[in-house]
This record gives sequence, structure tokens and C-alpha cells, in this order.
Amino acid sequence: MIEILSTGAVNSVQDLGRVGHLDAGVGRSGMMDAAALEIANLMIGNEREAAGLEVALFPFRLRFEADTVFAIAGADCPAKIGDRQMPCWWAMNAKAGEVLTLGLPHSGARAVIAFKGGIQVPPVLGSRSTDLKSGFGGLEGRGLNRGDRLPLSQTPARLLKMDGGFGVDPSSLRPPADSDQPIALRVLPSAEFDAFTDEAVSHFLKSDWLVTNDANRMGYRLGGPELSLIRKLELFSHGIMPGTVQVPPNGQPIIQLAEANTCGGYPKIANVIEADLWRLAQAPVGTRLRFAMTDRAAAITALRQERDFMAEVAASASLMRGWM
Repeated sequence: MIEILSTGAVNSVQDLGRVGHLDAGVGRSGMMDAAALEIANLMIGNEREAAGLEVALFPFRLRFEADTVFAIAGADCPAKIGDRQMPCWWAMNAKAGEVLTLGLPHSGARAVIAFKGGIQVPPVLGSRSTDLKSGFGGLEGRGLNRGDRLPLSQTPARLLKMDGGFGVDPSSLRPPADSDQPIALRVLPSAEFDAFTDEAVSHFLKSDWLVTNDANRMGYRLGGPELSLIRKLELFSHGIMPGTVQVPPNGQPIIQLAEANTCGGYPKIANVIEADLWRLAQAPVGTRLRFAMTDRAAAITALRQERDFMAEVAASASLMRGWM
């Protein structure tokens, strides 16, 4: 069991999401930075999809009520367990009564915390993720409050033999961000790409786009040049997915994210490839984005590289846990 000591209302229980229900109007939800959750879970010997915590408001504090093993990943935020400092992308023991504190990130926007055995809230439609928009799943369908207590696996965790723990280096897939440069996002053309003017396409690909204050788990509204259609379109609502870039009548794009609507009628100019969705998860308000067109083969290659890295993490972490 863990107890939440300080938090923000958007911090929540998440796993890899609720799949297979879009036709019933049920969105995916899940961790915004899904790859970070997978890595954190693999480090401590969990199944990839085990539920953890997504922390987007800081400072965040929790108390462990039993000895266990945990890992943090995602945003580069100062972290401390008891009186021990720990870096990001790190797995470590926690003793009963110790407090984990996460401070404001140096870079990135969302921290991920995984716990041995995962958080054991009841699954809803096959997932323990919180759907904050619709109010179900996770802990009573809401974000975390001070005083909340979350159950972990009842199987006693096998602690690491080295108190200092161990970590992974994700820089081969996640090079350090340059604050002076916009975040690069690879995109594929979407269904209505050809319905936009040449000038709009040029603006879309050559301009910097600002993540506005209207940004949450549903999606990010961007600020930049107006994107115009060749002619007005009347579209039926149709299926959309995380990463879909829609353009409403005001010409300012919206990127759908983890709690994306399952359908919508705005024209779609592009889709951010799956391997780059973590970049959006780690983009705080005020970040500049830049889109770059790619193709299906490159998008698949990027996913394969991510999967290969996960396999290396799993193998290395298993070896480390065997030594400790």
C-alpha cells in the first residue's frame, strides 16, 4: 500500500490504456508517456502493462507502507526517497515508512512511477487506467487527492540487494532536449491532407507551433499561422486516434492525445507517429513544436527501434536484478 501525501488533481493511476472499445465510444486513456511506463515496469520485473502513477503537477509526495521496489522514468525531475537522492530512469528499494518526493522537472512535463506488482485498483474494461474526462477507472475515476491509499501487489516484493539501485540510459532513443530548439515531431499525411492549400501545408511544416494553455490529456491546442482549406468541407464525424492533428474552423491545429475523443468532424491534416507521442507527453505549455513529414516505412522503423530498446532494457534489468 502507498499513501498520497501531496499531489495535484491531474495526477492519476494509468497503465498502457483501454484498447478495443473505440467503436463503443470508449477512449484509450493510459499513460501519456507510455514508453516510459514500459521501461519503468521492465526495470523492476513487472509486466509491461502494470499500472503506475502519472505525475504532471509537482511537488508530489507519497509514503510507502510496506517494503517494495519502484522505478521512476519520464520527466527529469529531482527525486528523493527518504534522505537518498535518486536520478530519473532509476529503480530502487523503498522501506516501509519512507517518503518519495518528486520536485519540479528540470525538463519534461510528466513523471512516471512504477511499483513492483503494479497498482491493484479494479480493472474496468480490461484496464486500470483513469479516464479523467469520463470519470471512471483508476481510483474512483478521478485524479489523486491527499490521503488516498492505493493497494500494491500483496505478494511480498523481492528487494534489490544493492540499496543504491540501478538505472538505464534512454538517450539513444531520447536525446537530451535543446531548450533553444523546437521539439521535432514526425508526421504522416492524414485523410484530408490534400484538402489544405499549398500555403497551409507550407506553414504546417515550416513554422514553429506553440503549445497553448489549452493543453491536457485530451489534446493540445497549438498557436501559429492559420491553416486554410482549399474549399469548405462538410464532414461526418469519423474515428480519430491519439496523434491525430485536426484543424477546426479557426485554422489553429489540435493534436488529440491519450484521452482523445473517439470521433470528430474537423479536417485532419496529419498524424504524429506513435514513436513520437512521448515527445508530446513531455512538452509543457509554452513549448515550441516543429512538424516533419515522414513515410510509413520510417514510422515502422522507429517503432522497431523502440521495441528493440525495450528488449535490451528487459534483458539488462533481469541481469542486474539477478546480481543484486
